[in-house]
Amino acid sequence: MNGSIQVGKLFGIPVFINPSWFLVLGLITWNDASWLAYQFPQLGLVAWVLGLTTALLLFASVVAHELGHSLVAMRQGIEVNSITLFIFGGLASLGEESKTPGESFRVAIAGPLVSLTLFGWLNAVGTFTSISGPLAAMVALLAYVNLALGLFNLIPGLPLDGGNILKAAVWKITGKPYKGIAFASRVGQVFGWIAIGLGLASLLGLSNIGSVWTLLVGWFLLQNAGQSSQAANVQRLLSGLTAADAIIPNSPLVSAASSLREFANTKIIGNAMDWKKYLVTDETGKLTGEIMVDDMKKVSTTDWWDVSVQSLVRSPEVQTVTATTSLLDVINLLDDQHPELAVVKDNGELLGLLEKTSILNLLQQKVVAT
Repeated sequence: MNGSIQVGKLFGIPVFINPSWFLVLGLITWNDASWLAYQFPQLGLVAWVLGLTTALLLFASVVAHELGHSLVAMRQGIEVNSITLFIFGGLASLGEESKTPGESFRVAIAGPLVSLTLFGWLNAVGTFTSISGPLAAMVALLAYVNLALGLFNLIPGLPLDGGNILKAAVWKITGKPYKGIAFASRVGQVFGWIAIGLGLASLLGLSNIGSVWTLLVGWFLLQNAGQSSQAANVQRLLSGLTAADAIIPNSPLVSAASSLREFANTKIIGNAMDWKKYLVTDETGKLTGEIMVDDMKKVSTTDWWDVSVQSLVRSPEVQTVTATTSLLDVINLLDDQHPELAVVKDNGELLGLLEKTSILNLLQQKVVAT
């Protein structure tokens, strides 16, 4: 999230605090301090110290919840980019999706299990120890909050954990991950509208159920479920497509045996794409390197007929991917360090180049076709 502040690392995972977190920290501190002051009038200003402590412990519980997701994901070989605390709680940012519905289920259920386990422990402390007074009240409050956190997240709609559990179940049944996302997103949108309706009814005095917070949570669910639905639609459109389908037409390829003059006449002059570099192939069509167009300036144009492309070849920096690789997997390979990929057959023959733009163009064609 933009503007978030890193406050440390846990198990190698960067932990961030979004500025919106300070608002909810203040609200929870005020609420807890007021409750403690009402229950124990003798506390005075100490109630505010205890209120802040309780609020911080509450967010520690949220971090523990997100760590539950993160550690299970890490055991599956998934990189965890960060954990961020914000106004609606916490968010663990995973580098990729789980490979199977079973693994997806285990990542999703881990958070609620941590929260429910904390509820059990705190409840046991309050029941079987001799603590009393404000400390007992704080433990009871934290136990209740962890119970609420665990149960709330089990609501079966994205982006909540229950939605991810539902997604895994539908994925298991259909064999299609995007169908699980689409179904759980629709359920999430339903719960979002219900929460918004309850919040508005409360504000208008039509219901005792709900609050401004219910309205905000509903908006949060609706927005995130909508984004998940869009992602599912993209996955649906890409399903069944391979790297070969997204190859750029007239990809920048040139034979190593060509002269620089042949290269310029057939590939560069009149080419609207204005490529800065070309992938170079040998006599069998396999990738051997790349040539920068600007490097041709080092050779006098009068010598271009006598100088081959091979003489200016550099080692290839582009990554390769087989033509049959799923386009969904290809997307995960594209990043700032690898904005393009060379597509090859199983025998190594180079077919062409693909990049994010060519995938987007393919998606647009699919949208028009449907």
